[in-house]
Amino acid sequence: MPKYYIATITLSLSCLTTQITSAADLIHFWDTPQHGANVFNRMPAMPTLYPDLKAYNATWVRLAYDKWQSDHRDFLIGNADNYQGLIKQDLNKLINEINKAGQAGLKVVVSPLSLPFMRWSQNNGRRFDGRLFENQDNWDRAIAFWVDLAKELKNNPHIVAYNIINEPAPEKKAGLKEHASTEEMQAWYKINKGGSHDLPLFYEKVIEAIRKVDPVTPIMVDAGWYAAADSFNYWDKALNDKKVLYSFHMYEPYQATSSHNLNRNEPYIYPGQVPFADKLNKIWDAKAVQQHLNNPVNWANQHSIPTNRLIAGEFGCVRKLNNCATYLDDVITALDKNNLHWAFYSFREDGWDGMNYELGAQKSVGWDYWKAQEKGEPDPIQYQSSPLFSVIQKKL
Repeated sequence: MPKYYIATITLSLSCLTTQITSAADLIHFWDTPQHGANVFNRMPAMPTLYPDLKAYNATWVRLAYDKWQSDHRDFLIGNADNYQGLIKQDLNKLINEINKAGQAGLKVVVSPLSLPFMRWSQNNGRRFDGRLFENQDNWDRAIAFWVDLAKELKNNPHIVAYNIINEPAPEKKAGLKEHASTEEMQAWYKINKGGSHDLPLFYEKVIEAIRKVDPVTPIMVDAGWYAAADSFNYWDKALNDKKVLYSFHMYEPYQATSSHNLNRNEPYIYPGQVPFADKLNKIWDAKAVQQHLNNPVNWANQHSIPTNRLIAGEFGCVRKLNNCATYLDDVITALDKNNLHWAFYSFREDGWDGMNYELGAQKSVGWDYWKAQEKGEPDPIQYQSSPLFSVIQKKL
């Protein structure tokens, strides 16, 4: 055989080996703590967003695309009521955005807010859509969507995880109250295991299907009840796949950290007494935050899941909250104590300024921000760090 052909074959095999090795190593990105941000914008990001986030020392971004404009009812899905395949134009826009983030040096977790038969409430007239978990037959379309998407994204070098769905809540309207006791959760799951509200089983089915077309990309799964940090407590085992990342979100106590608190005559103060679950006078402070965030850590330890497979996929507080900086610091300190991965919410969100920490604790965005949103134009604000954002910046 001519030397030219031998060299060509050798080079091809070398490239193939490199690709296989690189793919197999994707999960190892998560072996050490990774810190990043959520980008849930109404349109693809401005050119400076990803480079600026990288300059703050972030390593990854959790990317949601559901607010982006499409010629169809639902971006990428086409129609969540009747999924027939990916919308090619939307897919190209998503891939371009992933590549922009990757070219800036950030790894990407793709995080849909909607699935077939589960339309994100903000795209659904603020109405909860629980159809996906009303009937197991409805799972088939969601599985088909993820198989289609994994086929298209599996070779993208910038992706380090697929986040199956953001903040599922199969327990809602199904007999389990939010932040129930562990005993109540486990009793509920014993009755519902194997049925349409069985979130771990749903994930197993989705992952099994994805693995037939993409055996290597890590898969991120949110806990139930909107990814509550205590909602893994009823899962009786780890998922079968060894490249799974377990994600939870942290906005507790929600009555204090949310924008609703700002509208109260006497807003709740952090640290201070804030109602939570059945407790009307629970004291929330750094100790309470740590205790709450120990829930997924304790659950992982019970099921021999390494803590480097746990992720705080979102956390935050309304920036105008009394002592938002203290809250952010307490949450990050608690996460870092256990060497967990995290991504703050959010970075330069162009549809809502409530958790845009570069603006600081009090600054208003001004009319130009809202006018741009009304016209579907890019966010015009020139951003820079602030004393509030520095709480996050020094931890990145």
